[in-house]
Amino acid sequence: MYTQVVSKADGRKLHLYSWQPRSYQALPGEPLHRMLAGHLRRHPLLGEWVIYAPHRQERTYHPDPQSCPFCPGGEVPFADFEIAVFDNRFPALDEFPEEPPRLPLQTSPARGRTEVVVYTPKHQGSLGTLEPRARRLLLRVWRERYRRLYELPEVLYVYPFENRGEEIGVTLSHPHGQIYAFPFVPQVVEREVAAFAARPLLTELWPQLEPYAVTRRPGVLAFVPPFARFPYEVWLAPEEPHPGLDTFSEEELDAFADLLGEVVRRLDALFARPMPYVLSLRAAPRGVKRYHFHVEIYPKRRSTEKLKYLAGTEVGVGVFSVDVLPEAAAAALREMSPA
Repeated sequence: MYTQVVSKADGRKLHLYSWQPRSYQALPGEPLHRMLAGHLRRHPLLGEWVIYAPHRQERTYHPDPQSCPFCPGGEVPFADFEIAVFDNRFPALDEFPEEPPRLPLQTSPARGRTEVVVYTPKHQGSLGTLEPRARRLLLRVWRERYRRLYELPEVLYVYPFENRGEEIGVTLSHPHGQIYAFPFVPQVVEREVAAFAARPLLTELWPQLEPYAVTRRPGVLAFVPPFARFPYEVWLAPEEPHPGLDTFSEEELDAFADLLGEVVRRLDALFARPMPYVLSLRAAPRGVKRYHFHVEIYPKRRSTEKLKYLAGTEVGVGVFSVDVLPEAAAAALREMSPA
C-alpha cells in the first residue's frame, strides 16, 4: 500500500491511499475551510462524556450529485483516487478544540480526531459493490489509521464506523465512513474490555455458532449473535482472537474484506433494496491486549416496509426488544444470494 499526504488550504491533512505509486491530477475548485471542534461535558448521573458541537448543524445536507464534496474536485481536489482520508471539515473532535465554558459540572476540550474515509471516487456504490481489491485496500487503510491515530498521546480509543442510508440520518450518500479518535474510552467499550478480560467469550462461543452462521471464509465467520439487539444484526469475527487489525495476517485481512462485502450484499438482498445500517469496528483501546476484534452491523430495516426505531425502553433504559429471533434471521440471510 502506498500513501501520499497533502496539506489542504485550511491546514487539514488529506491522505491518499493506493495499491501502486501514482500521480494525481489536480482539479480547480474553491478551497473549503475547517471549523473548530466543540467541547465535552460529563453526564453527572451516567458518568459518560457528551460531545457538544453546534457548528455541525451547518454541515452539508443532501447536495445534488454534482455538488457532492466527496466526489473528485471537492474535499479531494484531484481527478481520480482510490481511497482518501481527511480531517472532517465539521469535527466533533479535533486537535484544535474550543475551550469549554465554565459550568457546574466536569468539562473538557473535545481534543482528538474526526476523520472521513472516502471508499471510492464513484458517487454510487457501497461496501458490497466495491471491487474486491478496493475493499482489501480499505482494510489496510483502517489498519493504518489505527496505527497513526494511536500514536497521538491524547487518543485512548479509535473507532472506525459507517452510517449508511437516509433512514438513519446520513446526509451524504457517497460511499464513505468515519473514524473518531476519542480522548476517553466509551462506556460500552469499557464493558466489553471487562468481559474479554474475564473470559475469551467469542472463542468459547465459536463452536456453538453453527445455527447462527451466515457465511464464512477460512478463519473468519459472519454470524447473527444469539444475543442480537437488532433484527438481522450481523457480527464478523476471526476465529483467532486479535486485539485489532494490527495483528491480522495478510490472508486474514483479505478474508475479512471479502466476507464484509458478501455480508452487505446479503443484507441488501434480504428486502431487495439497500439495507440502511450502522457498521461498527470494535478493537481494543490503547494498551489493552485481551480483546477479540470484531465488526458489528446494526440494520435499520426489520421488514420490507418497516424500519427499526428505538422505543422507549431502548432509549430510556437500554433494554432492547427484538422482533426477529436470531436463529430465524441467520437462516434468512443464509438463503440470500450474495451475487
